[in-house]
Amino acid sequence: MVDALRGEITPLSGSSEVAWELFHENSKTSRFEPLLPADMLLEKMSRNYAALPFHGFPKIPLPEQVKSLPQPIEQVLRSRATARNIEPRAIGLDDLATMLHYSYGISRDQRDAGFPVPFRMIPSGGALYPLEVFFHTVHVRELGPGLYHYNPLANLLSRLSDQDQSKAIARGLVQPELAEATSIQFFITALFERSVFKYGERGYRFALLEAGHLAQNLGLVACALGLGCVNIGGFFDRTIDEFLGFDGLYQSTIYVAAVGQNAHHDGAATA
Repeated sequence: MVDALRGEITPLSGSSEVAWELFHENSKTSRFEPLLPADMLLEKMSRNYAALPFHGFPKIPLPEQVKSLPQPIEQVLRSRATARNIEPRAIGLDDLATMLHYSYGISRDQRDAGFPVPFRMIPSGGALYPLEVFFHTVHVRELGPGLYHYNPLANLLSRLSDQDQSKAIARGLVQPELAEATSIQFFITALFERSVFKYGERGYRFALLEAGHLAQNLGLVACALGLGCVNIGGFFDRTIDEFLGFDGLYQSTIYVAAVGQNAHHDGAATA
């Protein structure tokens, strides 16, 4: 059966071995792989930053209370769709904080149970949370134009630049118009070592899975707030990584999403 299926696959490279096949095979879990002892695992987790601190950059506290989502989950799931006619519009800091919180924010503290980091809104392999969220905006009312980083543990933003960099972002997108046709551009990035030190090649898979959970929450919450969301896989990795200041190996962008006003939506998010 497997051989019959393989006969229908023509690798683009003309080789019988292509990168995705090699990665998929090499990232399979084996019963015979050694596991890290619990004390070594906890010690490593305690030495890693649970969120990048960006010392020396201006900090902007986010609202302590986020907005209640106005729609039931079933309605949001049915109405979520990629916003094909999206426009930039002013968005309140409370709407932004709500999207960030329900995408990658803290759900509960586990320190009393002996776990060194709090849990977040989405599942993470081993609760290692290898992702970091950055965003660029010129349309959030209480923020100046620029690039920001979200720290869910401290519930604050670090302002990494104070300029409109839409044109630089546009150069990194397959659909460059999305850089200026949306209110906020989110960059979901991974620090792979946070996951692979425990899971090896499988840890890379876990980072990709986690990014999907985060992006789905982001799109659903944006929809619940009356906003449109475009999940973007078409971006030039090296260009976006260079824009964010990453080496593209230790840390790299693995997903992009943009939020704005859905031109076909009758309602509007409230600030």
